[in-house]
Amino acid sequence: MKIRCCCAMVFSAFLMASAGVLGAQEAAQKSDASKAAVLLPASKLDEYVGQYRNATEPDVVSSVYREGDKLYMEGERSQRVELQAESADQFVSRGLRVMFVRDAAGKVSGLTSSFESGRRGGSNENEERFSDVGVRLNHFREYSRSEAMIPMRDGAKLHVVILRPVGSETSGEALPFLMTRTPYGTGGDSSTSVNSSKPELAASGYIFVFGDIRGRYESEGQFVMNRAIVTHTKKKDVDETTDTRDTIDWLLKNVPNNNGSVGVLGVSYPGFLAMSAGIDAHPAVKAISPQAPMTNVWMGDDFFHNGAFRETYGFDYVQQLEAQKTDARVESKEDTFDFFLRNVNFAGAADAVKMEKLPTAKVFLTQPAYTKFWQDMAVEKHLTKVEVPTLEVGGWWDQEDMWGTQAEYAALEPHDVNHEVFLVLGPWNHGGWGGTTRHLGALDFGAAAGDQYRKTIEAPFFEKYLKGRAGFDLKDTASFRTGVNEWERYDAWPPKTGFHEAKLYLEEAKGLSFNAPAAGGVAAEYVADPANPVPYRNRPIQATYGTGSMWRTWLVEDQRFVSGRKDLANFETPVLDHDVTVTGDVRADIFAATTGSDADWVVKLIDVYPDDAPAPMAVYQLMIVDEIFRGRYVKSFEKPEALTPGKVTEFRWSLHGADHTFLKGHRIMVEVQSSWFPLYDRNPQTFVPNIMTAPVSAYKAETQTIYGSAQYPSHLEFSEPE
Repeated sequence: MKIRCCCAMVFSAFLMASAGVLGAQEAAQKSDASKAAVLLPASKLDEYVGQYRNATEPDVVSSVYREGDKLYMEGERSQRVELQAESADQFVSRGLRVMFVRDAAGKVSGLTSSFESGRRGGSNENEERFSDVGVRLNHFREYSRSEAMIPMRDGAKLHVVILRPVGSETSGEALPFLMTRTPYGTGGDSSTSVNSSKPELAASGYIFVFGDIRGRYESEGQFVMNRAIVTHTKKKDVDETTDTRDTIDWLLKNVPNNNGSVGVLGVSYPGFLAMSAGIDAHPAVKAISPQAPMTNVWMGDDFFHNGAFRETYGFDYVQQLEAQKTDARVESKEDTFDFFLRNVNFAGAADAVKMEKLPTAKVFLTQPAYTKFWQDMAVEKHLTKVEVPTLEVGGWWDQEDMWGTQAEYAALEPHDVNHEVFLVLGPWNHGGWGGTTRHLGALDFGAAAGDQYRKTIEAPFFEKYLKGRAGFDLKDTASFRTGVNEWERYDAWPPKTGFHEAKLYLEEAKGLSFNAPAAGGVAAEYVADPANPVPYRNRPIQATYGTGSMWRTWLVEDQRFVSGRKDLANFETPVLDHDVTVTGDVRADIFAATTGSDADWVVKLIDVYPDDAPAPMAVYQLMIVDEIFRGRYVKSFEKPEALTPGKVTEFRWSLHGADHTFLKGHRIMVEVQSSWFPLYDRNPQTFVPNIMTAPVSAYKAETQTIYGSAQYPSHLEFSEPE
């Protein structure tokens, strides 16, 4: 799944971060046993028994307990392992080294765990003891693993891994399928991975199916990035909907003791594939959950946002998926800011690594506008009816696919006559709901929002629609309201009752006000120079998924690293004397002019924390919503036009959804800038037909003017509670 390359491999790396011990370390068991030559008496082992809480993620708990003369350790999402003594207070198991820590009185007060060098880079996890009672925490079921090659209608065979509870083939326990299709390989899918990543669903019992899509890893056929849905008039008219149907047909007929029902879920690219299962759906599909789905990669997901090209992401991801049948990641020893600046435009960068012949790179270079190619790839236009119950999931700080979640919900909701379309929006980055998610970067949400979602929404959703069980009570939308850090439930998204429209106006002297300007004029002016673009995150900027990359949390980085620059404008309210809540779709309506013939506009809505906020949040500048708009598309995404130098033009676009409370004592900031590099390619600010090949001479510094007057009232629009 795309989450495996874009979100630290939620099905594997998260599990390791949870102090769990995975199947990847099983080969080291014999080696550890040979090292563990110390036999400790039961009375000594009892000194270590208890429950331990992760020092940085307190919702991650390990339990140590004794059975006979053996000591075991496990977590809610990590399998049970035997701890073997190397010496007093020091144990090993499957490559994991555990050192128990004692307080001044000599009592065990905590532990430190780490994987041996070469297995996890020697990183440590510290846990504090909070109970002297060791208990069983997980309810893992053993799953058997088998593989198959499934024939498609055009003759290609696709590879799947099938996991089912041991003994369920003959026990009379007919189970539904829960399927994920992916371009990222299925080699790591195992009994351990399903128990660790989906403990509630695995404990209940499903036949998990993981499939390599066409042309990827062990599947035959040709891979096509986000393959467009086509009309099915000929045998060779295949797409992800037909491959899904053909896979399900085979599973129903060839996997014994299934109950005839299928659920499909996935994050990111697999989210796109999950939505495909709900289009021209197989009758056996009873529920789908597209999570952070790639939906329209030109309009607002991976490759473009409102016409601005996501240069580093397109550069890295296309090589990763199209340069080989697996997905080796792009690495770079150079600050990518310098690399892309030196190579001028995307054509230069593509030539530097000889990727210009890759299929999607060719389209980047030749079709930067919203052409038929990109329109055909868009999913939302196919969502003209609700074929199966659908649970859409997304995160407020999703660095890759925030747009798709809300766009699919918006397309389906008008057709939801049976109330079977649901939406969850939480305090997560891309796929972050796979973890406990009390923290994201420097943020502390005060609750294990990821665990709460999976236990109270995701698992009950599939239990209801695949097994007919009670417990799913979501009527429409669940939203985690940040700032106050509370779950809210709404009858629709954006909420339609109990809210009113509000506007926040950009004023002269760089102020922000809820009152429309009675007069006014220029709110701010700055010079944007393509030779010195505004970075989108702290430098050095590593390759997107490269070693040490901070890509996954850049949306929650403290924006003070750029807010003092002279080539942008900040607008601020006074210190708030009451809480202000922003809910629903936040839209920018900016009146601006440029001395050039093209321009980019980036607008960020920022929560500025007070001086006395607890560390590290004192005076922190947290982006709540943010988005870019490429000026040439102000009239049409299909037919870009030059801007008229000096002409005041209205630019309107969505900054996406939010549900956030700016607390009393904080300030609200709106930041406007004209570059966000190198995530987005530089706008030369001189109109050229194709920015991908813009010559050096086209890149010119220009003056950008933002207006805030009665005639030109630049503002943000949103809803707030009544």
